[in-house]
Amino acid sequence: MYNNIKKNVENSDRIAFESPNREPLSYSELHKSLDQIKIEFLNLSVNPEDTVAIVLPNGPDLGLLFIACSCFAISAPLNPNYSKNEFIFYLSDLKAKFLIVDPKLKTEASKAATELGITIIHLSPKEKAGKFNLKNDTKSSNSTIVKQNFMNNTSLLLHTSGTTSKPKLVQLTSDNLINSALNIGRTLDLNEKDCCLNIMPLFHIHGLVAVLLSCILFNVKLVFTTGFNALVFFKLLHQFKPTWYSGVPTMHQAILQRAKNNNKIIENSSLRFIRSSSAAMPKPVLLEMEKTFNCPVIEAYGMTEASHQIASNPLPPKVRKNGTVGIGSGPLVEIMDKEGNILEKNKVGEIVIKGETVIKQYANNEKATLSSFKNGWFKTGDLGFIDEDGYIKVTGRIKEIINKGGEKISPKEIDDILQEMNEIEQVVCFPFPSDRYGEEIGCAIVLKESMNISEKDITAYASKHIAKFKIPSKFIFLDEIPKGPTGKLQRIGLSKILGLENEYK
Repeated sequence: MYNNIKKNVENSDRIAFESPNREPLSYSELHKSLDQIKIEFLNLSVNPEDTVAIVLPNGPDLGLLFIACSCFAISAPLNPNYSKNEFIFYLSDLKAKFLIVDPKLKTEASKAATELGITIIHLSPKEKAGKFNLKNDTKSSNSTIVKQNFMNNTSLLLHTSGTTSKPKLVQLTSDNLINSALNIGRTLDLNEKDCCLNIMPLFHIHGLVAVLLSCILFNVKLVFTTGFNALVFFKLLHQFKPTWYSGVPTMHQAILQRAKNNNKIIENSSLRFIRSSSAAMPKPVLLEMEKTFNCPVIEAYGMTEASHQIASNPLPPKVRKNGTVGIGSGPLVEIMDKEGNILEKNKVGEIVIKGETVIKQYANNEKATLSSFKNGWFKTGDLGFIDEDGYIKVTGRIKEIINKGGEKISPKEIDDILQEMNEIEQVVCFPFPSDRYGEEIGCAIVLKESMNISEKDITAYASKHIAKFKIPSKFIFLDEIPKGPTGKLQRIGLSKILGLENEYK
């Protein structure tokens, strides 16, 4: 990975990193910083086969440290908001030998690392974005960590969400990461004239590859935020003049809610496109975004096991098909039935992938590896079809299918119908237990500001578009639908969160 980055950046005076309240960092300075971190790693006894857990605030220091760890060791960025018990699980599963943390950050990571005997390295930021000092702050280490042999050339370790079971540990090589970032940059036609505003967390594959690495490999200026904040988004849009940003649908919706108060900034916006990934983009939101910002919204499809991007809608003048995730833009993509047969166009089945960005195995989980591959293809767990033009439509998650008395129902289908109602801002349908049917359909709804609508109105609308058995039997109106750490609306486990596990049995 180091050589791929070095050839692009070592002699460039173009700005690489910008961040509010920090001086900018050029690409040539970034290259020198990587070389300096390599020396510091040697002094700190960090070896290439060591796993280095990173718990830092979103920003340029985390960005550069991720790159350095991926080049000279094995990086494992973690969500700073984990509890102590969660950190103990993740650090143990990673077999982390080091933890790099900002001592000013309020996090339970250091307590967990101390309990596990992991060496703690403190990071102290400097004035320039991405410049920092590293210092071993562990007086003595009684490490109980047993060394784990990950695949050769492993650069990044990330856990899957683990909503319904123990999280699986994904091991990605430098080749996986570089090839995926190159695919994304080519899809988006990234170049030195571009500037990206990062609002994604950098402990997630979306932010790490689609934003950070793709920018580095195409000499794009990257503006770091401390995380997504819709209240300051337009200020940053005005201040830094980005040409693009990438986010999840809930972020785009929050931005839209404040757009009417920022018309002048939008009129002077430099955005040439907006990218959306990591969750399905409601069609009304996509169309409103394009109308508001007068630029294309590029919906893409990815997952951690594919080093992020699997498919993407293309930029104009090529066709963007709203409601699809575009065409294969990285690994090979096919649709497979339960017997392992590749299906014809427009036939619904499981989306399967293979190629240079796709994992070969999970770490230390033979059972998960065996169940995730069939005939050399990785099974994504997503249902969908490929149309006659090669565009991929994702129709739902296999694990999210609701079984109502034997009728198999995709909650995403209902989401898409109800999202068309003018009064609805967000909607997530989900299963909840039922003695009569096994599972019933619940529906969590957030209404647009100053809008009102009754359950009767929603049912009447739904009955015009879907079969009666697909209409939810329970509607819950909320101010906010629970989200995961990356901003995706939660579906799995929502019945428990909303207290429906026992009430409607």
